[in-house]
Amino acid sequence: MDRQLIPFTTRAEFQQHLATCLSRAQHTLLMFDPDFSIWQLGGSTSDAQLRRFFQAGGHLQLVAHEGKTLARDAPRFPKLLKDYGQQIELRRSHPQLRQLSDSFCIADQRDIVRRFHANHFRGEAVFNGPQDLQTSLERFLTIWLESSAGLVANSTGL
Repeated sequence: MDRQLIPFTTRAEFQQHLATCLSRAQHTLLMFDPDFSIWQLGGSTSDAQLRRFFQAGGHLQLVAHEGKTLARDAPRFPKLLKDYGQQIELRRSHPQLRQLSDSFCIADQRDIVRRFHANHFRGEAVFNGPQDLQTSLERFLTIWLESSAGLVANSTGL
């Protein structure tokens, strides 16, 4: 499959490309969003895709500014944490990073779905484009290093 760059502007397109990204992931998923409120990580489709990913040995790193929305709006996500907690790392961004407002999911350092601002749906999906991911990979690493454990209360005891 050749590199695909697909711009999008609607919630439905974002959900479609995110589902494609999740379904293609085999080894790593790196996710950043202020609160993951529109990601539908607790939906049945995402749950099935993530379970398949974890059953194949995949590893998820997720960072958000706050986890209340994820805990409240993703009812299946706590069960994923319970079943695959050793393959999931959740972090809360440092307060100095709370101004960051983009949103992205990187799969296997090959695919990305990104919204340029978390309050809007305008963004792009790139499949089979590792050369397009360098900036986002570096951004995620910086965010990850500047974050701390404790995103979801039921997984950390907070």
